[in-house]
Amino acid sequence: MKKNFFERFSDRVVYITGSPGAFIGASLLVVIWAVCGPIFNYSETWQLVINTGTTIITFLMVFLIQKTQNKDSKAIQIKLNELIASYEKASNRLVDIEDLTEEELDQLHKYYEKLGKFSNESKPSSDSAGKQHRYK
Repeated sequence: MKKNFFERFSDRVVYITGSPGAFIGASLLVVIWAVCGPIFNYSETWQLVINTGTTIITFLMVFLIQKTQNKDSKAIQIKLNELIASYEKASNRLVDIEDLTEEELDQLHKYYEKLGKFSNESKPSSDSAGKQHRYK
């Protein structure tokens, strides 16, 4: 499977920035910046350095993280679709559920909550079944 440059780049950057070393490095940069405060008399330029740096990094990371999240989400959906398709008793109606609107998803959620409650009410609990069995 051949990945394009952006995909390889984003995978690598997200992997690196999610590492403990990246966190330690970022923390050290903040400490160094804070220690330099008295040297630069806590000037506006000194403050601008950290504000600009963090803003740019955050802005760029949002896109890389979102790309990775979209890819992971799509892979999970495909895996779930495969599981649904492979189980003969499963309903295939839910295979494309991610294409529904938020309101439609809310309706389905309520439906399955009611179905779950109905299912739990119609089954005797393990405690009550055990008690019934003991007293018979």
